[in-house]
Amino acid sequence: MIEFTLWDILRNLLLATRWTVLLSLAAFIGGALVGLAVLFLRISKNKWIRRFASGYIALFQGTPLLMQLFLMFFGLPMLGLRIEPWTAAMLGLTFFASAYLAEIWRGGVDALPRGQWDAGASLGLHYLQELRLIILPQAFSITRAPTVGFLVQLIKSTALTSIIGFEELVRTSNAINNATFEPFTVYGLVALIFFVMCFPLTQYARRLERAAAH
Repeated sequence: MIEFTLWDILRNLLLATRWTVLLSLAAFIGGALVGLAVLFLRISKNKWIRRFASGYIALFQGTPLLMQLFLMFFGLPMLGLRIEPWTAAMLGLTFFASAYLAEIWRGGVDALPRGQWDAGASLGLHYLQELRLIILPQAFSITRAPTVGFLVQLIKSTALTSIIGFEELVRTSNAINNATFEPFTVYGLVALIFFVMCFPLTQYARRLERAAAH
């Protein structure tokens, strides 16, 4: 057993936290970009395109994230694509996030009255202009709270990437615990770090919900 002071444990956990934060941000941004594309398909006027988008969303919402990460990390090399844990983690979380964000934002689009579309048409705007100038700004405003709430879920989901070898907070904590045999201290600090990251976002999402209700 290696002797670690409390500061040694905390310092190493905080160093690992930066990778958890970076992965969360990269996956959220990537998921937002892909999710926006899926949203366009989901609200398309072509029923086959809508069905494709619905299938995409159902696939990633209806299967465990862990299985998606396994397919990325273990499946792609079988197709001749060499992939590192960071890349597999980012891709897995990006596709996972895109499905949920697309559906959250679609709910915002559906919540708008049909008159918003008609108003855009009466101004001579074509479909994409209606989306960019009228529909999407309102839809994003309506769905700010659930979008922030999903970010909290995404941060916590990064813990699963430790299983495919990505050196984030949880994997680092496992290594420290194996060296120190102090699970209450190590995992207690990990829980505290996740709480510090997620609690402010949770409170912010609640404030957005209250603001939207008034």
